[in-house]
Amino acid sequence: MKHFNETIIQTIREQAASIETNGKLPDDVLQYIYEHRLFKLFLPEALGGRELSLPEAVEIFEEASQIDGSFGWLVTIGSGGDFFSAYLSEEVSAELFGPANAVVAGSGGITGVAKPTDGGYLVNGQWQYCSGAHHATIFTGNCRIEGNSGKKEEILSFTFLPEQVTILEDWRAFGMKGTGSHSIKVQNAFVPLNRTFDLQQAPRVSDYKIYRYPFFQFAEVSFAAVALGVAGHFLQEAFNALEENRNRRKDASPERYEFIRKKFEEAHHRFNQVRSEFYVAVNTSWNELETSGQLTETMQDLVSKSSKKVARITTGAVHEILPYLGMAAVTETSLINRLFRDLHTVCQHTVLVSYED
Repeated sequence: MKHFNETIIQTIREQAASIETNGKLPDDVLQYIYEHRLFKLFLPEALGGRELSLPEAVEIFEEASQIDGSFGWLVTIGSGGDFFSAYLSEEVSAELFGPANAVVAGSGGITGVAKPTDGGYLVNGQWQYCSGAHHATIFTGNCRIEGNSGKKEEILSFTFLPEQVTILEDWRAFGMKGTGSHSIKVQNAFVPLNRTFDLQQAPRVSDYKIYRYPFFQFAEVSFAAVALGVAGHFLQEAFNALEENRNRRKDASPERYEFIRKKFEEAHHRFNQVRSEFYVAVNTSWNELETSGQLTETMQDLVSKSSKKVARITTGAVHEILPYLGMAAVTETSLINRLFRDLHTVCQHTVLVSYED
């Protein structure tokens, strides 16, 4: 791998089963993330971030997810939270995002209510799927503003401190179990005006181009990279199992082996093809952003379709191979089964679901 050495790959993979069982990353893995600023890929250098381009970060997301799905997802979602720093004042951004362990857990759902009060708002609400809740130092949630007399409903995003939040341990998905994507709840939490933001407004930071990338396409690209990483790991493990079975079962007919190998090669070809198309779309869109300062609707559509295609092709490739992997494929404690479950959990995210043929 380009961005991770063998030591950390082995360290994480040796703990992958316990990460799934415990529902969170262990301290040594979190420490590695802090030291290498993996939660700060999209944070300006002035705030201690790495200030990467989208193509550079996407490579890291894919590789991290190839190491372990939950690890990759948390690196991806953690870095994605850096986006919000551009919508807060310089002082508040430094306070919230400056610490070495700073990372956001939040939800896109509009499931809170905020009541205006002196200097800010009193917030009540509950939000699902807040990945990394147990190690988050910042929480975010979207709210409807109570008492808005205007015709248009007012929506704002709010930042909460850990002491204001109750974590409800309700993440019960069959995959990505190590992400700790629990619900959070706040009750009568006071949030000052300077810790609210509106993603519909222009970001305060304008010279770092990532903040001009459309947020929805940003999410699609990020999650598609996770799918590529998990699927790539699955295909490698599937090939290893194929070779191991051939060496162990000397009595199996050569025709059977060749049949399965052909299935694998076809699936791997489709994977490589969609991966190549995806990276072309990501790089082309980034070049357009650097040249013109924005993405055309045509380019946004290309990025969306390429990301969704990744989800469709990778899950299809996995399904094509799964019947030939024996009982390990359906044994919950096996690696191949965990990769299957992780991939399908990632691709179930609404931004990767296509409603077109």
